[in-house]
Amino acid sequence: MNISENALDILKKTSRTFYIPISRLPTDLQAAVMSGYLCLRAIDEVEDHPSLDNRTKAVLLHAISNILQTRFTENDFTAVLAGYRQELPEVTLCVGKWALLAPASIAPRIWEATATMAERMAQWAEHNWKIQTEEDLDRYTFGVAGSVGLLLADLWTWYNGTASNRIHAVGFGRGLQSVNILRNHPEDVARGVEFFPVNWKDADMHTYARRNLALADAYTNALPPGPILDFCAIPLALAYATLDALARGDRKLNRKNVLEIVNQCSSEQA
Repeated sequence: MNISENALDILKKTSRTFYIPISRLPTDLQAAVMSGYLCLRAIDEVEDHPSLDNRTKAVLLHAISNILQTRFTENDFTAVLAGYRQELPEVTLCVGKWALLAPASIAPRIWEATATMAERMAQWAEHNWKIQTEEDLDRYTFGVAGSVGLLLADLWTWYNGTASNRIHAVGFGRGLQSVNILRNHPEDVARGVEFFPVNWKDADMHTYARRNLALADAYTNALPPGPILDFCAIPLALAYATLDALARGDRKLNRKNVLEIVNQCSSEQA
């Protein structure tokens, strides 16, 4: 199995939301987006790990960030993560492989985005994700998702010159993340992490999510027809559908719902 096939296999195991749109991208863009997604998912698995303590999370995230800022090889990551092979998933253990999957002309931007996010995640872990105000929430959602929107905007420009509104790009990432926070809220609270600002209820987070998804709408509406729009439309439609499901009392979309939304988005963009 070559690296791209292995990456697609891991992608399919880790994200039903992003597997389909990434698998449909043109080859070079697919490699760049897949590299970025898997690198970021690798560090996300460290941040959200249910049994690692916060100090260990911070140490690992700092280490991954530091390696990405050097002339690294895949073995550099293997050495750092070797002691945690039983705890960490494959997507994290292979982070060096995903980093080297990126096309050379855009790889440093992906490494920089991953290194910066790993540092921010480490800092949040060191402070036990103390989110007390909406400003704290903004900082967190920018650090782990709004910055992903900016990375994607840079990937579109790199690939074919597609320009996008960068404030709207932040809203795109922030909106998707706030839906994830809502969906995962019971599990997060159970592991001792609270991403809701003090005194916020589900309704407040719904409002926050929809305000940012409005920016995501503006972002996607300005994109030209093609694979980039197709990529962005699918997770955005799934985010809205998830919000509606949560409002009904469902905890997530079922597989049938996901496939229906993906097929509808695909037919609309065809």
